[in-house]
Amino acid sequence: MKKIFVAALSALLGIVNTLAAEWQVRTACAGDIKVVCQQPGGWKFELHVDSIDGKEILAVGLTSDSLRLPPRFDVIISVPQLDIHHLWRPGDMDRCQLRPEWMGYYSSHLAFDMPLYAFINSNNGNRLTVAASEPLRNIDAQFGLVEEGCTLLGKLSYFNGPQTQMTRYETKIMLDPRPVMWSEAIKEGAEWMTAEAGLESVAANEEAFAPLYSTWYNFHQNVTADRIERECLEASRMGMKTIILDDGWQTDDNNRGYAFCGDWQVSRNRFPDFASHVKRVHDMGMKYMVWYSVPYVGKKSRNYERFKGKYLSESAEVCVLDPRFPEIREFLCSTYENAMKEYGLDGFKLDFIDSFRFDNEDPAEADNYAGRDIKSLPAAIDILMKEIYRRLSAINPDVLIEFRQRYMGPAMRQYGNMFRAGDCPADLQSNRQRIANLRLTSGESAVHSDMLEWNLTETPENAARHILSALFSVVQYSMMLGELPENHTRVIKHWLDFSQKHRETLLKSEFRPYHPEKCYPVIEAESDEELIVAVYDDMSVPEMKTSGKCTYIINASGTPSLVLDMPAAPRRVVAYDVYGCETTAPEIVKGVQRVAVPLSGYLQIEY
Repeated sequence: MKKIFVAALSALLGIVNTLAAEWQVRTACAGDIKVVCQQPGGWKFELHVDSIDGKEILAVGLTSDSLRLPPRFDVIISVPQLDIHHLWRPGDMDRCQLRPEWMGYYSSHLAFDMPLYAFINSNNGNRLTVAASEPLRNIDAQFGLVEEGCTLLGKLSYFNGPQTQMTRYETKIMLDPRPVMWSEAIKEGAEWMTAEAGLESVAANEEAFAPLYSTWYNFHQNVTADRIERECLEASRMGMKTIILDDGWQTDDNNRGYAFCGDWQVSRNRFPDFASHVKRVHDMGMKYMVWYSVPYVGKKSRNYERFKGKYLSESAEVCVLDPRFPEIREFLCSTYENAMKEYGLDGFKLDFIDSFRFDNEDPAEADNYAGRDIKSLPAAIDILMKEIYRRLSAINPDVLIEFRQRYMGPAMRQYGNMFRAGDCPADLQSNRQRIANLRLTSGESAVHSDMLEWNLTETPENAARHILSALFSVVQYSMMLGELPENHTRVIKHWLDFSQKHRETLLKSEFRPYHPEKCYPVIEAESDEELIVAVYDDMSVPEMKTSGKCTYIINASGTPSLVLDMPAAPRRVVAYDVYGCETTAPEIVKGVQRVAVPLSGYLQIEY
């Protein structure tokens, strides 16, 4: 390991420095990196660089001899655009567009995205991955192309917005220029962030990896006990193991807003005896989870008046609670704790964690933080979420807790074990992309698809493509199962069986998604026993391997054939259609060739 001490700033003779200051630190992979602070005040800066395993780690330390607000500072990276064509981000909901720097503004904090950025090329190659160790506080970022001269800017800005006083702070930034597959750099960057921050993720039990049913897309708020039980009976027959009861259980209103959130009392009109209803679902062999919008108190709720003066923000319909008040944290913790005890719930979908934020100024500053026992908002969110998990897991060590993209970073994995792709109803390509992004940054947590739905008049093969785009995740369904045509039911049953038979490979083994700039046209998962390759674009040519393992090639392209690059002629080929029924197998030889593969079916190959 090589360590270089580069620069230090001290307050001279006790005089507070109000002049802008700039330091440069030399790195092998990114040249000179600048650290700029416009008003360092009485803060001392110290920088150093470590080199290890082909990566470089920049440490930035700040100290003050008295309690004071930290100064804003920027870490600025500039590199030439050499074989760099795309920018990958964990929370990207679109293709990996490399924007001009004047458009490339991003941010991250405990409950929103991650400070992880990768400049990559068009051949699945990592060129420079940048990761910051800060897991809680907001980091504003600017990553993009500087038009004058085609250089690339990477800037991380610390301590923007309301802050609390401190005497010291340290952050680290990892630079990874290794010529490895981009996904490997991303996975290692996420692992480094977790380890560097000393965070311990919640273990995902086997129930977190079981396929489930969600009420949201086809019920929305129009849920009732009898309708849910009918759907759960169908779901359990198909092989689904959990239900998430989404919004609507707590209100008689069907207008899709959040004005009635915050009281969290079961609607007796919809669920006359909720505990008995949950038991009946349990008797079908299914776990039961319930949705809560954690920060929200609607203005039509009884609790709106109760918590006045204890909100971070207010809109026309809903307010956001301030978790820095101890009574707010206790209200939220006891709400979930009591619901689990009273109704026998197995878990919770805890929604809108990213709404715990300042929209403008910190409202606490006007009243000198009166009533708040914690000044830092990120620290309060962290304490709240840890306490929620502690109390729920004390009741049920196998409690299921789902969070949604984009609150999915290393800190969030301390509080939950299921992470779902962001909402993209019936958009199979977006679902696939969001799942892949989550898989790379979620470690051993269970990654779930967004809920699947499609039109009931769709062909079985096209219906299956929604499932196949979610195959490398825990699939969530949100169809009216009792209304499905028989051929759609057969499709779901087959692919549920396939996903469970190959669960270890699909969900827990080596995961390789290719070409993020093309929305992952080929994805592979490989275990010690087998290789599964899914092809989503008929013009993509996967290069097959002769590893001696059984290989499955899944045709999710929408056409009845694929172009394959075969290293050898297989000794055995079996073809299966969309229902999993064996059909005529194609002849396959060595080399590049177009091969007939059943539409939304697959080949099983042995060498």
